[in-house]
Amino acid sequence: MALLNDSVKSNSFIDVSVIIPVRNCENYLDACLNSIYEQDFTGSVEVCVFDDSSTDNSLKIIHDWKAKLEHRGFSLVVIEGRDAKPHGPGFGRNQAVKQSSGSFLCFMDADDIMHPSRIAKQFKVAVSNPGAIVGSRFIRHPQGSTKRFTKWANTLNSRQLYLQAYTSNGPTVIMPTWFCSRSVFEVVGGFDEGGLGTPEDLIFFYRHLDLGGTLICVEDVLVTYYYYHSASATFSIEEDTVWRLRMDAIQRCVLVHWKTFTIWNAGKQGRRFFRSLSEENRKKVVAFCDVDAKKLAKGAYTHEDSQISPKVKIPIVHFKVAAPPFIICIKLNLTGDSFENNLSSLNLTEGVDYFHFN
Repeated sequence: MALLNDSVKSNSFIDVSVIIPVRNCENYLDACLNSIYEQDFTGSVEVCVFDDSSTDNSLKIIHDWKAKLEHRGFSLVVIEGRDAKPHGPGFGRNQAVKQSSGSFLCFMDADDIMHPSRIAKQFKVAVSNPGAIVGSRFIRHPQGSTKRFTKWANTLNSRQLYLQAYTSNGPTVIMPTWFCSRSVFEVVGGFDEGGLGTPEDLIFFYRHLDLGGTLICVEDVLVTYYYYHSASATFSIEEDTVWRLRMDAIQRCVLVHWKTFTIWNAGKQGRRFFRSLSEENRKKVVAFCDVDAKKLAKGAYTHEDSQISPKVKIPIVHFKVAAPPFIICIKLNLTGDSFENNLSSLNLTEGVDYFHFN
């Protein structure tokens, strides 16, 4: 692996290092770097970029920004990866952090834009909460894309940042808004370097929570978060990979404390959840619950893969007679509020009587 660094790290005190992995982002870098230039933060900032063997004009664009950023008072550190095969964003972030000097780390992707007050507002919160990943609300671009996801992420309360950490939406604090002390990064041990197809942000996120780390979301919109482009690494991640991580986390952190529970959804996702459980946790499932008449008419789900004879049968009951706690395998905001109304009618407490999984 060949790495070139065009700047020697300064020994002077740096408040914030902005960490950016880059791979073929020539169409987005000017807007990204300009958004850093326009920050209203009065402290010291360095921009640390790892270029993961780009084959376009990304490196030239980055170097062209050096003088302008330095005129603003922001230093630029560029690490050039020149291997034939890219290493992925986890590796890139780790390399950029290793070459950085800041007491606090501000993460962003090369195709995203930070709003002018981002660093100042998150720095203030992070200084008072050095053990936290500090995120923010965001705007999705193109406007109107991923409406359900954006609404979900931007309306989570402080408890739900933890309680809904097992849903299919990924980290409750999205990666392009992360801001934290250097000690948070060091305690977790950096990002997984499995390369493309590895959800390094979700792995880091769960590790942070396992170690007692905290989460905070600034209630201001501080980032414009791009949905998709041809160089995006997000779409290289297999859903099965994320599913396994989520299953491991909810079993390790929630189900280990429960003696019995009910799976809310007797359909495909509920059955998949049941089959993915450890043998010990399958034994804790007392029922599936649903409202669908056809599913209720079946009366039970037969676990055909069970090695026990006769085959294990799990009752299917109406949600009104089901016993909490529940693992809910129904996506939010997809049923015209019928599911949400049904759940609300039971007067349950999230994090005690139920957790969302899907």
